[in-house]
Amino acid sequence: MDEKRTGYISIGEMAKMNRTTVPTLRLYDSMKLLTPCYVDEKTHYRYYDIKQNARLDMIQYMKELGIELKEIKSILDRKDLDLIEDVLMQKREQTLQEMEELKFKMEAIDRTVASIKRYKKSPASGTITLEYIPDRTIYSMTVDKNFYDYNIDTYELILKQLKNKLMECDIPQVYYCNAGTLMSRRRFEEQIFYSNEIFIFVDDNFPLQDRVQKIENGMYACIYLDDFHQEINYAKRLLDYCKMNHLTICGDYICEVLSELSIFDHHERSMFLRLQVPVSFEK
Repeated sequence: MDEKRTGYISIGEMAKMNRTTVPTLRLYDSMKLLTPCYVDEKTHYRYYDIKQNARLDMIQYMKELGIELKEIKSILDRKDLDLIEDVLMQKREQTLQEMEELKFKMEAIDRTVASIKRYKKSPASGTITLEYIPDRTIYSMTVDKNFYDYNIDTYELILKQLKNKLMECDIPQVYYCNAGTLMSRRRFEEQIFYSNEIFIFVDDNFPLQDRVQKIENGMYACIYLDDFHQEINYAKRLLDYCKMNHLTICGDYICEVLSELSIFDHHERSMFLRLQVPVSFEK
């Protein structure tokens, strides 16, 4: 090695030392992001000074944060420490937002998994039960149609309206998996089947708070069914059960989608439902 290259390290050694690749260092050189200290005129081999590791460390750090190489070059070339601080603070805010979005996704996934597990342990269609159900939080949307006046095609369109509204507000699509409809206690007791309110289950940190409401915990009379088209008949059976057992209905009727089986069917949404009303016992 001639005198010029004394103390320098080859591009291969530089790459190995920094757990990167020779092509990557060549790319950085072509962009003038990290240029070698010396290039042999005959062999065109690139040689680096070990002190250049400091700049390469910063390049790798910023790259890992998701900053584009052109932006990294611009930042480092300006040699402005305040600029680096500003960029890092922006990345920090972006990372916090991404963490919040991941948290929403995890909570929505947990709810969906819980629904699947509940479905697997649910009784057969037609079974009536008395169950304690914990507090739940829902986000609801009112539409201009009565669900019971239309078939499942209209229900599909309304579901899409809700989904699109959520997506316009940058709400993760995973919230969309657990849906249901509401009907007032009076209409349920009088068997006037009118409902124009659809909802999804959410968590306490759901960002759209204007239409968020709590469903209180308590005892619920429930009936399970696996046929969307039979809801009215099963709701009548549920009311008859409450009357026969002297249960006082103390809240609105809920049609909850426990699980959707349509993932196995190309033609129609197939749902396993839990119809429910909160009840109290006559003393």
